[in-house]
Amino acid sequence: MEKQETNNQLQLELNDQVAEGTYSNLAVITHSSSEFIVDFAQVFPGLPKAPVKSRIILAPEHAKRLLFALEDNIKKYEQVFGKIRMSDEIPMPPVPHIQGEA
Repeated sequence: MEKQETNNQLQLELNDQVAEGTYSNLAVITHSSSEFIVDFAQVFPGLPKAPVKSRIILAPEHAKRLLFALEDNIKKYEQVFGKIRMSDEIPMPPVPHIQGEA
């Protein structure tokens, strides 16, 4: 994969597989003193396991930058498409006994 920096702008390059993306409806976040780990998984009704589809490991500074970037993008999204509503009518029950395996 090639990264080029031109005029202080980083150009990202996506291969076909990464460009397709991966669906996730659950993120589990853990941390240590030196890193944040975000596991993206798919939960299916009635199945006792949720397969992890992707794991992202971030330095604490980058995790905070991601937080700010998400907040900024959510604000921009809501300005265009309206407020994102969280389901108050049917609260999603917590996923019991989430255990990770490395």
